[in-house]
Amino acid sequence: MQHPTYQHEGVKTNSAFPIPEKMKAWVLGNPEELHLIEKVVPVPKRAEVLVRVDAIAICATDLDVISSGPPAMIQGGLPFNKNFTPGHEYMGTVVALGPGVDEFAIGDRITVEIHAGCGQCKRCRMGMYTSCHNYGLNYGDVDKGHRANGFTSDGGFAEYAINNINTLIKISDDMSDEEATLVVTAGTGMYGLTELGGLIAGEGIVVMGPGPIGLLGVAVAKALGAYPVILTGTRDNRLETGRELGADYTINVRKEDAVKKVREITSGKGVDYILECSGAPEAINEAGLMLNRGGKICLAAFPHDPALIDVAHLVRNNIYIYGIRGEGRSATHRAHAFMAEKRFDATKIHSHSFMMDELPKALHYARNRIDDAIKVVVKMPQRQAELAKSKTL
Repeated sequence: MQHPTYQHEGVKTNSAFPIPEKMKAWVLGNPEELHLIEKVVPVPKRAEVLVRVDAIAICATDLDVISSGPPAMIQGGLPFNKNFTPGHEYMGTVVALGPGVDEFAIGDRITVEIHAGCGQCKRCRMGMYTSCHNYGLNYGDVDKGHRANGFTSDGGFAEYAINNINTLIKISDDMSDEEATLVVTAGTGMYGLTELGGLIAGEGIVVMGPGPIGLLGVAVAKALGAYPVILTGTRDNRLETGRELGADYTINVRKEDAVKKVREITSGKGVDYILECSGAPEAINEAGLMLNRGGKICLAAFPHDPALIDVAHLVRNNIYIYGIRGEGRSATHRAHAFMAEKRFDATKIHSHSFMMDELPKALHYARNRIDDAIKVVVKMPQRQAELAKSKTL
């Protein structure tokens, strides 16, 4: 049935999930300026659905977008003062189906990927939609069909969002909203390990940087059978979380020489793989020294400054370097499968929760790591009201 306030040709809705004409949404003004306004609820097109956003996690890249712009690109340029809503690590409920959509049903709980490539360029046809040649070309007469929610199109710091069906993963009712927001983070770690070779059972790996991606990278590597799994970082409490997620060894780089310790753990040989999640200036050089000859490095962080790299060492030792963007090659689906099977508990990195109208405070906690914030989740009022009602029945 159509809801009387949200009627659009070819779009299916259901009275069990009423949709208003307007919604609350945070939009980006000048750098570091977010405003809570009312926006018209968007309308799904072919191969799209309307998602009621139920919860959204804050990513470090969101903080970069809000403060400086890149990697967001709106209408061919910086995202400021363009009525743009950031945020990309969200989950929610399907409440409307675009024309012809039958892959999902209204009422499905889902979590999302970020990128829907154009589907027609060389990279998209290879399954590398996070490297779409038409990135950001999704407006006006140059609309190639590319979408990256929270980067080139509106994201999830709002009550509703549009998603391509290729970006959705159906989740079961026993997965909490908070855990579901973490699937994309685990998917990034999974993507990195996929590019390194995928089957890493019995092979050693160092994960550099115990941020959200690094910590869940540890969990995914352990679930894939890697040994030893070594986590390096600067905060003992973060390293302890890494141990809870499967790290066999942890190294505080402020207290120990990480390269020397890795060599000691591996009887002088070094590890087979590095998942670099710190973005530190010396990370690539240190990674190269931790590796066995012929090893592989995957770069999963955005360094803020160029780094001076000892290329000769990498060449002499036949070391391979890969860079990944986001959570490509459907890695989120594989990460979700691990989480659904309880192969690891991603909620160990969820540290704080706030409501939608508290987003500036939530961003402050995430940016400044207040109370050692790791992953901050923002909850939506309509979902909280629904949960409260279900508890009284």
